[in-house]
Amino acid sequence: MAIPTKLALEIVTPDRALVRADVDELQVPGSEGYLGILPGHTPLLSSLTVGELWYRVGQERHYLAIAGGFVEVLPDRVTVLAQIAERAQDIDVARAEAARKRAEERLARPSGELDFERARIAMMKSLIRLQVASRARTRV
Repeated sequence: MAIPTKLALEIVTPDRALVRADVDELQVPGSEGYLGILPGHTPLLSSLTVGELWYRVGQERHYLAIAGGFVEVLPDRVTVLAQIAERAQDIDVARAEAARKRAEERLARPSGELDFERARIAMMKSLIRLQVASRARTRV
């Protein structure tokens, strides 16, 4: 059996399908670290964490902010089931910046009722959204 030359990528959230494309490679934020995936990859299943997902079609990279979910990798297909996913061009930078400031304020004033892990995750989500949004503007 020949090694495939492309990966059929599908990225879906509970609300909608975001991406259906044939891609050359991608990188996803796995719970144990970032996973680089090329056609012919060994099958695997991994949970996802908060991070940046990118995929490449030809020389063009596309970026998404991801938070939670799962990825299924097969030699010729990758399916990402994300709790939250946003394309770089769809991110509201002002809203992400406001979320970052709120999270910083919560973390700066620890109290007995603060859920530290929840505040930390909110901070990570806002920072990843800002990072991914900046890639849409700079076209890295």
